[in-house]
Amino acid sequence: MRLSYSLLLAAALLSGAACSRVDVNTPTTDPNTGLAKPFSTPAPTSANTVVPVPNDEMPLDTTRRPGWLDTRIQQIQSKRQLNPPAQVYRYEYRGQTVYYETTSGADQFSTLYDTAGKVLCHPDGGLTGKGDGNCPDFEKRRTGGVLVWTDQR
Repeated sequence: MRLSYSLLLAAALLSGAACSRVDVNTPTTDPNTGLAKPFSTPAPTSANTVVPVPNDEMPLDTTRRPGWLDTRIQQIQSKRQLNPPAQVYRYEYRGQTVYYETTSGADQFSTLYDTAGKVLCHPDGGLTGKGDGNCPDFEKRRTGGVLVWTDQR
């Protein structure tokens, strides 16, 4: 009895669902331009982030390397080498000396440190390539770039 009631209920539900009709209309034109597109990937809004490339003849300047930076370099070297290799540059930015650590790409943030080793911001990298947004003017306002270290393993 219980089985026949369940079958009767299932049949009633299925017959009711089979009678209703669902129409789905998928737009084929862009509402702004009227052009049909096979995909909806937005166009890039800015150029890719450019990681500074040192001059091969530029010597490494280790004379003004703070202790925290030597510790950071040891941390980097304790891991497998990045591709492209990690680099650290010294710049002047907003009236202070800063250290810029490059990234290996792949949506990773670069890091900008003050002279005490405090992270100021992530000027580029990440999913958008524009960093964390806390120093969007770094590329324009930085001066006096000097290569302090590069991973030459």
